[in-house]
Amino acid sequence: MQHKTQRPVQFEFSQATREALQAWIKQAELRPEDFLFPSRLRASPHLGTRQYARVLGHWVDELGLDRADYGTHSMRRTKATLIYRRTENLRAVQPLLGHSKLESTVRYLGIEVDDALEISEQTEI
Repeated sequence: MQHKTQRPVQFEFSQATREALQAWIKQAELRPEDFLFPSRLRASPHLGTRQYARVLGHWVDELGLDRADYGTHSMRRTKATLIYRRTENLRAVQPLLGHSKLESTVRYLGIEVDDALEISEQTEI
């Protein structure tokens, strides 16, 4: 569910991600009613955005990368940008981001509106 719009967003897990999640669920002994990533804090039943940002920051540090180049938002934007570059299909990226307007997707990806609309019109789905 997209937090800002409260609209559902489609996503897909790779086979490797599914296997990792299954291992995590088994190790953490999670039940169907549990959150996938529970909080360590009693005040919240699930991992919060600040906790997620800290976890991501630790991963970036462990990889020896610069934290300034990677954040929770940039991770979301990266996959959408890669899909757009590969397909040049704005309409394919739009529902993945949960955008109701194509113009929002264009702004989000940081591409020129005229170029994006021309490419979109040339691309059939």
